[in-house]
Parts: sequence; structure tokens; C-alpha cells
Amino acid sequence: MSSWRVRVLALCAVIVIARATLPAAQAIQAPQSGRLIVHLLLHAIGEERYELAQTGDGLSLTSGIEYADRGNTRKTAATLRVARDYTPISLEVKGTLTSTAVVTGTSVHVNDGVTERTFELPSSSRSPYVSIFNASPFAVQMAMMRHWLSHGRPARLPVLSASAAAAPIEIVQVGRDDISVSGKRVRLDRYTIRNLMFGREILWMNAAGDLAAAMTFAGGLPMEVVRDEYEPALAELYRRGVAQEMLDLDEIGREVRPERSGAFAIVGATLIDGTGAPPQRDAVVIVRNGRIATIGWRASTSVPHGMPVLDATGKTLLAGLWEMHTHFSGVEFGPALLAAGVTTARDCGGELDYLIAQRDALERRQAIGPRLLLAGLVDAGADKAFGHIVAETPEEGRAVVRRYHDAGFQQIKLYTFLAPDVVRAIADEAHRLGMTVTGHVPRALTTMEGVEAGMDQINHLNYAASAMREPAGAEAATAFFKQHHTVIDPTVGWGEMAGHAKSVDVATFEPGITRAPFALEEKFRAMGGTATEEQMRTRLAQNLDTIRALHKAGVAIVPGSDTGLVGYGLHREIELYVEAGMTPLEAIQSATIVSAKAMRLDGDVGTVEVGKRADLLIVDADPLADIHNLRKISGVITNGRLFDPARLWRSVGFQP
Repeated sequence: MSSWRVRVLALCAVIVIARATLPAAQAIQAPQSGRLIVHLLLHAIGEERYELAQTGDGLSLTSGIEYADRGNTRKTAATLRVARDYTPISLEVKGTLTSTAVVTGTSVHVNDGVTERTFELPSSSRSPYVSIFNASPFAVQMAMMRHWLSHGRPARLPVLSASAAAAPIEIVQVGRDDISVSGKRVRLDRYTIRNLMFGREILWMNAAGDLAAAMTFAGGLPMEVVRDEYEPALAELYRRGVAQEMLDLDEIGREVRPERSGAFAIVGATLIDGTGAPPQRDAVVIVRNGRIATIGWRASTSVPHGMPVLDATGKTLLAGLWEMHTHFSGVEFGPALLAAGVTTARDCGGELDYLIAQRDALERRQAIGPRLLLAGLVDAGADKAFGHIVAETPEEGRAVVRRYHDAGFQQIKLYTFLAPDVVRAIADEAHRLGMTVTGHVPRALTTMEGVEAGMDQINHLNYAASAMREPAGAEAATAFFKQHHTVIDPTVGWGEMAGHAKSVDVATFEPGITRAPFALEEKFRAMGGTATEEQMRTRLAQNLDTIRALHKAGVAIVPGSDTGLVGYGLHREIELYVEAGMTPLEAIQSATIVSAKAMRLDGDVGTVEVGKRADLLIVDADPLADIHNLRKISGVITNGRLFDPARLWRSVGFQP
């Protein structure tokens, strides 16, 4: 992930407005204070402190959160005024933006820092309401939970927001966990919360009504928060949380079943097999037990009697897509990626235990999602490190590699603060064990020095671009990458999304935003930097020029969307490759056979050939005529199981 990326917590500031007819809530006595420790990828990065005080006949909650994400300090503060039963009166959150919500009688005014509106509370509803802002301290979420618990635990909390499209919050108690703290057992209630962000947050409350811990995916990456007295039990809570995520994944699997599996035939499509051969019209592809058994033409290929047939006349059949730079941050990622035609995804840095559980569920239990390949993240730099797995010495680096290898990871992902001798030790050990090395080029090395130290692949275009700006020139740099067989995943689409001019409607370059769940749509529409539209176009043109030069020189390019709009971000990346000069076929190959070769799996997948794994994609129009047609997916087949993309999208909150 690019170091310039603005971290958005997306934890959600919440106002809950209860009607007078709701049962009275027992007030939590003030004053009260608390301290929460914030973790990113299980690495402690900061804290939140809050105070609750009595003010007349109500309460005032003030909270501030401060953390350092890879050396960049972020601060957010909130003030929440509520009645003694936690019915809110006003909320102000100050962070990257300033957001406010004020209730005056039956009128509500909300300003989320981008848009605002004033509206009346519905007089006919008996349910509480929720107003959500991004980048709020966790203590405000604790106030929401206290209010929800004391007002009958409503199944849905409609959102009072600057947008009428905000989805209702859904809170469900899913279990109880006993943890050990200082030799004593403490019982915590475990909840899942939907629509605070994309995916289900997991949250624990203690008997006193305090937020004990939470596992969230704020900003697109796994984040944990834990009350300071429970910090020693974080590992135990984390394991319970991962187990809950697997239960959530199984629930999605019960909702979305394969349309076909076992043996079936796809008949009538135009086949783009990905080898470079001309498209075959009116093709027949027979799938048996997860493999491609037969490929031919309808006129000369018979389908066995009684075999189910999928009529794909007028459609296009091609190999399933590869997402080569994602951060799997919740079980909802799998269905969304699969719906977008992704049948193989490479995770470029996450939490070890969760990734193992997610991968194993996909492989062993046929859970919903693409095949998951893993690049194990490693950094250094103490407090500045990205994630909790670090290597400060060569020996520590070799031990980290062995740990990831034993867990079945395919790659090591290097990060910013690793020392040169540690990089070399990691690369040597990884290569000895048959793994490859990718990642950010550590700060202590130039791009070429990183490759010479053993980096097989590079994440993000900026590292290649910096090498091409060296005195030797772009031609020498591209020749160097070609000679060393360096693979580059540019993530240029993520750069476009994160740095777009605020005056530019996201939907003009990423139409998938209009189908995204409200929490994602709000997040990405609020992104953008200080660039003007002209500066945005100039920067994008420069990036595409770099991709064009790399591709012309024969450097392998593979597509990834980083923490962009899940699923659709890959489509945008591929579209940008065509804008950079690739033919539609070459852009598709970058997301199929080129990616498969980069991960040394081209003998098993990446093209439509007999004997290969049945990872296939059916689209309703010809992507060779217009690469944007790749978005028109009507069927996706992973390991021989056919899924309806519309059902997959709906299962995780998208509109098909």
C-alpha cells in the first residue's frame, strides 16, 4: 500500500435518537473514563482516551484517538452530548473532516463534511435512528451499543445521515467469550455489526456496558481495539474473532449455492482461451470434477447424454481473472471478488491467522471466494513497522521466512523499514525454500538495488517510475527489469481513486461505485486530494506512459487494486492498461496467464486448456471489441463450480 495513502478509520460516529415511547434506559453513572489501545494488523499504533461526565440532566462524552501509522500521526476527537439514557442531543467529530449532527425537537441537521441536509424525524416509526460519520473514536460506538442494549435491541437501526441512502445498522449478539485477565475469568458478550463499514465488525462488551474490544476493517485493513485492562487477552479475543468470521463465511455459503458443479457443458460461447490463439466461435467446453475435460466446436463435439448444459450462445468465455494486489480484510471480500470474475487473488499483506483460516476455508470447505495466494508481510522499524511481524536482523528475517513457508505462503512481502542485509537474508532464504519475494522497495535501497538484493516482484508503479527517472534513463531501467524478469503490479487504479480531484465524480471513472454498499460508496466518494482536474489527468497520463514503456520493453505487468473498490477496482486497472497501449487481449492476459506465470501456476491455470483447473468467466459481450465489456459478467466458475454473480453481489450488499 502506498505510503501517501490517507488512512481512514471508518469506525463510525453514531447518534441514536430514540422516541419517547421507548422503554427508559438505566443510566450509566458518570464520571467515567477509559483507555483503549488501537492496533493495525495486530501492531499497537496508538490509543484512545475518553471521559464521560454529567452535564445538568444529561451526559457529555469526550474522546480523542491518536495513532501513528507507519510514522504518520493521525488524530480525531469527538464530543457527544446525550440524555442520561444515551438519547443523543449533538455530536461533533473533528479529524480529516469536521462532521456534526444536531437534533432540535423533531428536526435533525447533519453535515458529514462533504454534504449536509436537514430533515424531520419520521413520526410513524418506533425505532431508534443512527447517524454515521467516518473517522470517529470508538467510545462513540460504545455509546451506541449502550443505547441499543437498553432500548430493546432493535434488529435494524435506520440511519440519520447526510444521505438518505445510508443503510440501516444491524447488530446481533452471536456469542459469549470467557477470557483470562490477571488470573481471573471475565465474561464478554460478542456481537457482529453490519453497515458500519463494508463487512461485519466484531465487537465485545463487558457486563458494565463498556466496550471491551473490537475487530474492524477500518480504512480497508484489519484493525483491532482493546480496553487497556484486557490487552493481555488480545490474542485470545483475536482467535475468537477469527472463528466468528469463519462462521460468518459459512452463513454466506448457505445463502449462495453453486448453480452447477460436478460435470456440465458450456455450449455456444465465443472462446478466448488466453493462449493468443484466435477466438473460437460456437465453442463447447466440458467441465468434470473441477477440471476442463473437453474443448471443441459444437458442430464436431458431442455432449454426453444427460449432462447438464449451460447455453452461452452470444456470450464470451475466457479464463477467470487474477486480482494480484488485494488485502483480504473480511469474509465479504471473497463473494465480491468472485462476483467480479476473480477466481484467484493474491493477498499482499494481512494478518497471519485470519489469512490461513480464510485460505483453508476456501480450499478445504469450498467456501465462497477465489483461490487465495498469500504474500507474508514483514517490516522493521519498531513503532513505525507495518504489522506485527518484524525482522531487525538477518537471522530474524530468515526465521520469518520459515514461519511463512511452513504456513503455506507462496511469497514474502517486504516493507519500508527493512535493512539491506535483512532484505538479502530474507530473499536468499525465500529462494532456498522455493518462494518468491515481492513488496515495497525498502527505503534503504534504490529500486535496482532491491531487485539485485533478490526482489522478484515489485508492488506499485512509483518504484519502477523512480528507477526510470535515474540518469541512466528509462530505456536502461526497463532493460534492467526485463533482464531480471521483474514482475510489476502498478496499482494505478488505486492511485486514481485515492488521489482524484474532489471536483470529479467517482462514477465517471469507476461506475461500480453506484452499485456499492453505502459504506463503501461514502468512503470512496469522500476520497481525493488537493489536485485539480488538470493535475489529475496529467498524473494519470504520466503513469500510463510508464506502463506503456514497461510493457513495450517486455516487462511483466500484473493487475491489482490494493484497497480500492473491491472487485470493480480490478476492472478499472485492466481498463487503464488498455488506455496505456495494451490491446484488450494483452490486458486480459495480464490478469490471467501473465499473473499465473508470475506465481508459477501457469501449468495449472491461467488459460482455457484441457486438463487445467476450471476457473472460467462468462461475459455477455465481447471484451476484445471493448474492454469495458469485461464488467458484463453473467457467470463465474471457480474450481468447477458455477455461480450467479448477481446472487454473489447481493450477498455482500452490492446491487447487481
